[in-house]
Amino acid sequence: MRYKLLVASFLVLTAFAAAHRGFSHFHKGAALTNHWAMAALFWNNVLDATETANASNTAAATDSQEEFRWQGRVQPGQTFEIKGVNGNVRAEGYGGSQVEVVASKKGNRSDPKEVEIRVVEHAGGVTICAVYPSDDSSRPNDCQPGRGGHMNVRNNDVSVDFTVKVPAGVRFSGRTVNGEVEAERIGSDVEASTVNGSINVSAAGITQANTVNGSIKASMGAANWANELKFNTVNGSIILEFPSSLSADVRAETLNGDVTSDFPMNVQSTEEVRPGRPKRISATIGGGGRALTLKTINGDIRIKRGARLDF
Repeated sequence: MRYKLLVASFLVLTAFAAAHRGFSHFHKGAALTNHWAMAALFWNNVLDATETANASNTAAATDSQEEFRWQGRVQPGQTFEIKGVNGNVRAEGYGGSQVEVVASKKGNRSDPKEVEIRVVEHAGGVTICAVYPSDDSSRPNDCQPGRGGHMNVRNNDVSVDFTVKVPAGVRFSGRTVNGEVEAERIGSDVEASTVNGSINVSAAGITQANTVNGSIKASMGAANWANELKFNTVNGSIILEFPSSLSADVRAETLNGDVTSDFPMNVQSTEEVRPGRPKRISATIGGGGRALTLKTINGDIRIKRGARLDF
């Protein structure tokens, strides 16, 4: 950088000297000497200012990021829950005894320090939320487990990406609004929810997932759920993998897509949008008895046979 600026100085001075060839040799030398000194001082100041600006920009970029870490014990059978708004949720099972969480906050126009990472311990386990500042001072945003709490976000571009390690036997729940949810090799049940993003889960237990703009892919190691099991999206496919012991009463709906199954299905009713493209299918797999509801508008529905997963 400094070399390029010195070369530019030389070219400027050369042009100046050519324009003043009428001066005497003495005056020409003095003028060139003075202009060399002035140019060197000018370009050195420009270089110093550029380096200072670059240093300031680097500091500003660093200030726009912030990291939060937490670890703690959650008993087997309890639920560890992440509730975000803008950002991805990624969890993986591991052999440790404590849940480990890293939340990476990043903002462009908004300050990451405005978003609080709040930890709520309760009888059912632990919930961690990204709590954004509320525009309504009379109703502040709040972190509560499950479907409780309140979160209203406007004009805040801070994203919070959660990375979680989950011990075996601990249930995991991952919720966000604008982001993907991924939970791999979880040694218990999983619940995943987003609005704008895909969901990808593999778990030794039961999985339930909902999104709007994104696909759902879930592999389950168990098929003994008690209540209705639901998988919903609007723009995306639903691909589920169950162990060979699956017995379920299936209701599958898609407008622009196909419904296929690796398991033999005893079809009770079918409504078609057009020949060969079923819209609604009611069928039984195995002995039935467990409600399985799958709904999308733009995407395929696939029920696959998989191995039992023991993580």
